[in-house]
Amino acid sequence: MTSTHGGHHGTGHGQPTGTGERRNGFGIAALVLGIVGVLLFWTAFGGIVLGLLAVVFGVLGFRRGRRGVATNGTMAVIGAVLGALTLVVSSVLLALGVAVINSDEFKSYQDCIEHANSQSERQDCARDFDREVDER
Repeated sequence: MTSTHGGHHGTGHGQPTGTGERRNGFGIAALVLGIVGVLLFWTAFGGIVLGLLAVVFGVLGFRRGRRGVATNGTMAVIGAVLGALTLVVSSVLLALGVAVINSDEFKSYQDCIEHANSQSERQDCARDFDREVDER
């Protein structure tokens, strides 16, 4: 029996079975998610969710490549690496954002903005906040 996809029948020893079609979906998904994650790393969804999915699909795709079921193991690894980098950078940015929001300087800024009656006073609040952060 021949395949129209150019594959071959497996022997049961790491070779694909059935029609011999390669299953490259995980590797492709990992690369696409990794690239989109890199582009959206500054968002929680883009960096953390897409990065994590890229890592998971990349590992699954790499494992398929090692078993001979897929031909794009390298693509899966690249997607996983991009996902991991995205995940790390996005997590660091999220931690920094939380630290700023929980800081005394930010609380003072919020209080100042709440009591400001004009645009000029709000601008003064922003300048004071910048000065306090720079002094840290």
